[in-house]
Amino acid sequence: MKVVQTSAAPAAIGPYSQAFISGNLVFSSGQIPLLPGTGEVTGTGVAEQTEQVIKNLKAVLEAAGSSLAKVVKTTCFLADMGDFTAFNEVYAKHFTGKPARSTVAVRQLPKSVLVEIEAIAEIG
Repeated sequence: MKVVQTSAAPAAIGPYSQAFISGNLVFSSGQIPLLPGTGEVTGTGVAEQTEQVIKNLKAVLEAAGSSLAKVVKTTCFLADMGDFTAFNEVYAKHFTGKPARSTVAVRQLPKSVLVEIEAIAEIG
């Protein structure tokens, strides 16, 4: 097993890794809309925040030798299910392979962001 760490995505804000490789799979931690380097939240709406989350997730997956195209499962967390349609519009642009997905509304996300996404992807 191997820890994945890249400066192209925000550092973990707790006692966890950006991702972990086990066998031919990479398991990412949830990514939120933080700017790499500063750790500041970016975007005020769910569409803007989802774009940044996917940029961060893409950077983590690439550091692990994978990509968005190799994602087999995502778990998506929304602060408000009323944002579901706007979230889906951005998500669909990036996850064209339509991986398996769960989407849930949660009471609150870290730093009071609107969206978080974690993924499992193949490597190689």
